[in-house]
Amino acid sequence: MIRADAPATGRRHRVVQWATGAIGRSVIRGVLDRDDMELAGVWVHTPAKEGADAGALAGRAPIGVHATRDIGEILALDADCVIYAPSPVHDRFAELGTICALLASGKNLISLSGLVYPRAQGPQFAGELEQACKRGGTSVHGTGVSGGFMADVMPLVLTRLSRRITHVYARECSDFARHPSWRMVHEMLGFGKTEEAYQRALRPNRAAMRAMFAESLHLVAAGLGVDLDEIDVDVDYRLAGADLTTAAGPIPRGTVAAARWTFSGLAAGRPVITVEIVHKANAARMSDEWGRPGYSLRVDGRPPLTMTAGEELICDAISAAAAHALNSVPAVCAADPGIRTYLDLPVISGRMQV
Repeated sequence: MIRADAPATGRRHRVVQWATGAIGRSVIRGVLDRDDMELAGVWVHTPAKEGADAGALAGRAPIGVHATRDIGEILALDADCVIYAPSPVHDRFAELGTICALLASGKNLISLSGLVYPRAQGPQFAGELEQACKRGGTSVHGTGVSGGFMADVMPLVLTRLSRRITHVYARECSDFARHPSWRMVHEMLGFGKTEEAYQRALRPNRAAMRAMFAESLHLVAAGLGVDLDEIDVDVDYRLAGADLTTAAGPIPRGTVAAARWTFSGLAAGRPVITVEIVHKANAARMSDEWGRPGYSLRVDGRPPLTMTAGEELICDAISAAAAHALNSVPAVCAADPGIRTYLDLPVISGRMQV
């Protein structure tokens, strides 16, 4: 069965997966499970994965698509869309050249590493993306869970039920006890680091987190017709009171095991949009300070609105992020060339298996 929103020729969307971390492997499995898509290629970061069969990398039977580290091979592929899911970087401009090359080669791009609102990165960044899209006749879109859904899309959906809105608040508390990536848990979140090492890394980490979540705040602001004057960033952290275990490795007692990031979008001298992100190494073994894992949304307006849910709302964030990207492929491939945020696309829904 071919979906009505598949390419007009009736052929399946040909998808390239860029990077094969936990999310990338989930994307590959998702492509293999859909009859309206096929895997055209895979790019990998590490030499050990080069030449490996994509199916095997994703824990499936071999499919005859072999991973490459050569961007030239990816650029030369006949493909409709790249699902771009590298590890997050501190400097958005560091990956801009690669993204623009992929777009200019005629491939639409859906990012799971930012780009939910590229204009937040400044006119030069957005301008280069637009030019690359123009050269390739392609679109670029950022999506995911946070950002890409809980910190921006869901707040905008909730605001549809209110008027005279004065403040929007979104909170996410994530438990990383089952997250498999040591690089994510230790290097990016800083869990397991001594307090001194964590503080030394705060400056680049603050810049990276601001770059990532500033996009979400600006997306909400654009949806509500507000121009933000600035974004204030605050971070607090807690040390482990006992040795903790995670799927990615141990977190020793006395090392950093939790952090709370607060991003406040200011307009007319006051906070109008607040996003709070809480990370915990092992929530079951830690206090309830900063809340339990889950999500909270609040719209201060008429009427005021509140939505709360535990972590069971999204019990597998990795699979959810991968699904959000794949469900976006038809709409992004059909869109006019250029930057396409949530505000520019039709409502994206999932796909029922019958």
